[in-house]
Amino acid sequence: MKFSTIVVAAVSSAIAVSGTPIEKRQIGGVLLCTGANATGTCSYNVYDLKTCHQLPAPYHHNTSTFAPDGEDFECFPRIGDCGSICTSPTGCTFGAVDFSYKNKFNLGAIKWNTLISSFDCSLKTPPSTE
Repeated sequence: MKFSTIVVAAVSSAIAVSGTPIEKRQIGGVLLCTGANATGTCSYNVYDLKTCHQLPAPYHHNTSTFAPDGEDFECFPRIGDCGSICTSPTGCTFGAVDFSYKNKFNLGAIKWNTLISSFDCSLKTPPSTE
């Protein structure tokens, strides 16, 4: 008798959970942390695309985790603040960071954890089929 009560309770719980809608993440979600591997002070926000976002304290020149959600967009960390003019002949970013970027949880591996000041994100451009 006790076994059947447990089975009924388990099935009822499973039905209740399966009826809960799964929330899809919004495009533009980025996790920032002062420490590597999502440690230290962390903040998660959904950022507007095609807009420069200035990093506030404690993340300004102090971001080791820069982890965008999903595969539909990419972000470009920048050395300069929003509005600054890039004078570097090689550019003021190390390139795109997306969901699959291998160092997104440890920018210290590429020595950018003390450089990032701002960033912008955009939808990925589909590869050309030509």
